[in-house]
Amino acid sequence: MSDTETKVTMDLSDVDPRVGTLIGGGQIRDPLAGSDLRRWVMAMDYPNPIHWDPTFAAKTKFGGLVAPQSIAVCMDYGHGCAPACVGYIKDSHLIFGGEEWWFYGARIKPGDHLTQQRRFHDYKVTDTKFAGPTMFSRGDTLHYKQDGSLVAKARSTAIRYLKEEAEKRGMYDSMIGELKGWSADELAVVDKVRFDWLMSNREGVSPTFEDVQVGDKLTRRVIGPHTKASFATEYRAFLFNIWGSFDWVAPEGVKDPWVYQDPGWAEGFGFDEEGAFIDPRKRDGLYLGPSRGHVDDQKAGEVGMSRSYGYGATMQAWATDYLAFWAGHDGFVRWIKSDFRGPAFEGDVTYFDAEVVEKREVTEWGIPLVRVTLTLSNQDGMVLVKSTADVELPLK
Repeated sequence: MSDTETKVTMDLSDVDPRVGTLIGGGQIRDPLAGSDLRRWVMAMDYPNPIHWDPTFAAKTKFGGLVAPQSIAVCMDYGHGCAPACVGYIKDSHLIFGGEEWWFYGARIKPGDHLTQQRRFHDYKVTDTKFAGPTMFSRGDTLHYKQDGSLVAKARSTAIRYLKEEAEKRGMYDSMIGELKGWSADELAVVDKVRFDWLMSNREGVSPTFEDVQVGDKLTRRVIGPHTKASFATEYRAFLFNIWGSFDWVAPEGVKDPWVYQDPGWAEGFGFDEEGAFIDPRKRDGLYLGPSRGHVDDQKAGEVGMSRSYGYGATMQAWATDYLAFWAGHDGFVRWIKSDFRGPAFEGDVTYFDAEVVEKREVTEWGIPLVRVTLTLSNQDGMVLVKSTADVELPLK
């Protein structure tokens, strides 16, 4: 460890007493509308017609529009990261480190309303090349439908670090190179990969458990090239980013439940929560707050990210929906765990490559499951996400 690293410390005195406690946060006020659903899949570049085309969807087993499994995070507050960002750490910033989801079988449709229960699970501090002392903190969210049924559980991992240290180290400056310019021929290749994937299961036909074999490869997918416009579109699709769309809610009986306290955002990256009750732009993340670096190169550089970059919650949604598209209308993603290795930077594309690695007839879910590994990488082969998932498929 260098002298520089030994001098840098994080004050965790406000974090320690909150471990294991329920926390508060935002709750979306309104049920899911059809336009909310369409905006979400548009932002996720997920043109599965059961999610946006009512004529197509009416002829399926669902009888109308049905949301993708990823919609749960869209109907949550704070990109699902709130229970992993608890406690004040002075001059800090945050990026996503990973997510783990369990899905319990419920389908979400327009008219459904989700509420969340959140808990700060744990943390550890590790010295990293990116920012020196770095906290990996985990939080759990339970998602419930309006009838009280459990839809999903999510465990998010936040990477909290000191902004000044990450800016000084600039790890990504030497890794990602210049903003790529794409030729017409290169874009034509990208477009063909995207179209071939879209047509690979547009009708939603599910492969059977018996017919799928270990070693089977899923059809490759691509998203991009990513732009500031696409990042802004993704941000706006999360319901909590719509002005006035949520209430601040505290769990009953919890002392100091961390509803919307300041986590210690570095100067220039904080919200004005009180002022936002008058002017909601003061907590609009495309103008203020910790999300500014996603669409602002200068702000991205100030938090060690070099240039505009995408969202961890978005990458998790991409991964879940990609596997659900392969599984078809009679399939279901039961569990998926993703480790985020790097963000999707402006100018890059993201490729999806997946393989069946295991089949299990006896599982903890009481149903046969197929295990799939999935890698998201950019055009240079830089790995962004590594996922492992268990997928339910119909039996013959």
